[in-house]
Amino acid sequence: MKNQDSNRILLKLSGEAIAQSHGLGIDNQVLKGIAEEIRKIHALDYEIAIVIGGGNIMRGRSNPEMDRSTADYMGMLATVINALALQSAVESLEIPTRVMSAIEMNKIAEPYIRRKAVRHLEKGRVVIFAAGTGNPFFSTDTTAALRAAEIDASLVLFAKNIDGVYDKDPKLFKDARKFDKLTYREILELDLKVIDSTAATLLRENNIKAMIFGLDQPENILKVLKGEKIGTEIRRKPE
Repeated sequence: MKNQDSNRILLKLSGEAIAQSHGLGIDNQVLKGIAEEIRKIHALDYEIAIVIGGGNIMRGRSNPEMDRSTADYMGMLATVINALALQSAVESLEIPTRVMSAIEMNKIAEPYIRRKAVRHLEKGRVVIFAAGTGNPFFSTDTTAALRAAEIDASLVLFAKNIDGVYDKDPKLFKDARKFDKLTYREILELDLKVIDSTAATLLRENNIKAMIFGLDQPENILKVLKGEKIGTEIRRKPE
């Protein structure tokens, strides 16, 4: 059973969360804003792990002419670039940070070792997990769920480009209904695509709560931790 009172959290950032206005590259001002929120959370004695996507640099699987495995490996390398950028921004605020990569590249990142990651967290270091799971065919949402289970996190924060979970795409349907709370079973049965089914199943089986919210304002990360009614809360069972 996970310790639901633990102060160990995992923040999942999409690559688009740190992108420039046209959705590509890295916006340094946005990066600084996220780093500042991480500093505030760190000051509250949270142990912080982060998984970051790479869609702002490479989303190869959207190219039907590219081999899926190759595209996924390219996407994993993109997450390493984002992880290094985020590490630099967080360390500029004097917060010790480590990048751990599922694909070994010892010149720039530590190899991912679960026990070592936990030790870094216990010592108050922010840990950024890069290169996904190290295997193709798995999303970074699944990586977030897997790493959260491995490090015994009590909460996963999915910072998305949408402000919660809806019954249908709010960009296409004006009558789309936003959910305040859901169970993982409902996510799967209703086939809601906000996180993939593998991630939802992993979180459900390990009884880890998740929050899905928008990162249009970096302050939302701290607001969620303080219990403000932002986004959608997902649990194994209804309260």
